[in-house]
Amino acid sequence: MLRRLHPEQPASFAFSDANRQWAEAQITKYPEGRQASAVIPLLWRAQEQEGWLSRPAIETVADMLGMAYIRVLEVASFYFMFQLQPVGSVAHIQVCGTTSCMICGAEDLIGVCKEKIAAKPHELSADGKLSWEEVECLGSCTNAPMAQIGKDYYEDLTAESFGRILDGLVAGEVPVPGPQNGRYGAEPLGGLTSLKEHESGKATYNASAQLAADLGDTVKRIDGTEVPILTPWLGKDGKAAGTKAAPNPPRARETGKTAARQAAARTQPEPEEAQPETLSGARDGTPDDLKLLKGVGPKLEQTLNELGFYHFDQVAAWTPENVAWVDARLKFKGRIERDGWIEQAAKLASGEQTEFAKRAKKDGIYED
Repeated sequence: MLRRLHPEQPASFAFSDANRQWAEAQITKYPEGRQASAVIPLLWRAQEQEGWLSRPAIETVADMLGMAYIRVLEVASFYFMFQLQPVGSVAHIQVCGTTSCMICGAEDLIGVCKEKIAAKPHELSADGKLSWEEVECLGSCTNAPMAQIGKDYYEDLTAESFGRILDGLVAGEVPVPGPQNGRYGAEPLGGLTSLKEHESGKATYNASAQLAADLGDTVKRIDGTEVPILTPWLGKDGKAAGTKAAPNPPRARETGKTAARQAAARTQPEPEEAQPETLSGARDGTPDDLKLLKGVGPKLEQTLNELGFYHFDQVAAWTPENVAWVDARLKFKGRIERDGWIEQAAKLASGEQTEFAKRAKKDGIYED
């Protein structure tokens, strides 16, 4: 199926403040030079905010990740979970039309969509509140036929129950998701034949449907304020991204001596910065391949060159004060010591080979 950008596009796109903070936090998951790995989460967040992906949204994500626009468009147009045209302001309906659902009545559900929403998929209803499409298997075959609306599954549907759900959405209601025929989950239609003790203590709905009912946000657009923005990979303690986390307490298994050393290290002042010797260009016009240092990718190599570092012997000569100076000018601090750049550079400058350099030359992989 050919997927193109919609002919009518908004003039601009901007993440909400909270969603931008969330997006920037996601980018920090990935090492320097690999920010493009965040493209799918950021596109998805843009779609959750607006309901669909416009050209300005795609270009905004590309700018945040330093990617060419066409590369992000390739991702957005490849995955069918991304909507490239406007969707209903209340909900976009995805009806499963694969084998199990088809033989159990999916065509009747599609008929309801054509009657109540629009004659063709991806067209808006007359009031602009709903849109629909037929999709491939959504993995709820035991509860066929079914449809995904917003974040949740509506299962065991009939044309009548499906019609009531659509009418409820248009009226501003949030119908409870899950099975629509009285089933709790995916137990046999004739009732349980084993593990019957489950019935006596079960909740009103299964866990997924119960959470959706409690939150009441099945079709709500996400603006980033729903939950705290956490960055546990940066050592945050559950506070929103950008706040200062409290120091982690010593683990119970650590000895008092270890804990004391760690406490002393935390109280040590930051080392003074001292600019190392830099060059205006590579000697003889031939720089060393700094990507042979573990943790240095193409973008980070470019940054080091811009700072005046072109050769292994320059890196090998860095003092702790020099490291502090360089560290302060890198986007991700601490990687010089973490990846052992100075030790690696000293070996490479003397003509030796590190294990990483051997592997990088052989496989063309410059960064773990």
